[in-house]
Amino acid sequence: MAGHTDNSVFIAAPMDLVWERTNDIAGWPQLFSEYAAAEVIARDGATVRFRLTMHPDENGIMWSWVSERTADLATRTTRSQRVEPGPFKYMFLFWEYLPEGDGVRMRWVQDFEMKPTAPIGDDAMQDRLNRNTAIQMERIKGLLEAEAAALTSA
Repeated sequence: MAGHTDNSVFIAAPMDLVWERTNDIAGWPQLFSEYAAAEVIARDGATVRFRLTMHPDENGIMWSWVSERTADLATRTTRSQRVEPGPFKYMFLFWEYLPEGDGVRMRWVQDFEMKPTAPIGDDAMQDRLNRNTAIQMERIKGLLEAEAAALTSA
């Protein structure tokens, strides 16, 4: 059985700000509390290949992997996948940005399957991703809403 998550958050900020900041991969360590580093390896049109490195976990391990992400400005969507899947058989991510009221509903969908040798199974990873996604989305919401407020008061 594969894992699936589907989470969203409303951000009271302009679409362009939300789109630009959340698609600036090099800036992800400032947006996401879990990333120690984000290195852009290559660009090919709308596709970016990059390496993410997390802060050390409870065992001192700094997990790192390479992913590819393609952004579609016309539909305000992105599609990503891990190129180095690590403990995953596969990991696919879909983000969409929907105009809503005076802001943006940012939605993240993750589809994955853990390898049989992974330290946790699909259900446990799904629970972990759902918990962490909520934390990261709230962090991004706070940062971008504060940035939007500062821009309008300047």
